[in-house]
Amino acid sequence: MPQTGNSMVTQDSSVFHAIADPTRRAILDRLRGGGQAVNEIAGRFNVSRPAISKHLRVLHDAHLVTEARDGRNRIYRLNPEPLRELDIWLDEYRRFWSVSLLNLKKHVESKGRKQ
Repeated sequence: MPQTGNSMVTQDSSVFHAIADPTRRAILDRLRGGGQAVNEIAGRFNVSRPAISKHLRVLHDAHLVTEARDGRNRIYRLNPEPLRELDIWLDEYRRFWSVSLLNLKKHVESKGRKQ
């Protein structure tokens, strides 16, 4: 059941913050293919490894990635659940726009018939 009201927005403000950055979105896109070590992730970007680590921390704090140790490596994996919750919340707006656009279409078509 979708959450409504301000609790959803407050609860997921860290998710909104995390996905607002294009580098973090690109990291999430890369992790769709499976878990990767920090160095592997960092090697794909033109920013420093510490910068990638900060991005990963934001994603981890928003529960968008999980972190596990594998020897000396930290392996990050995508956790899509917070995005699913965000999608449920956004679905209310999709329905709003679908209805609004349908009503606009009907209005424009009815004006065209009257002229």
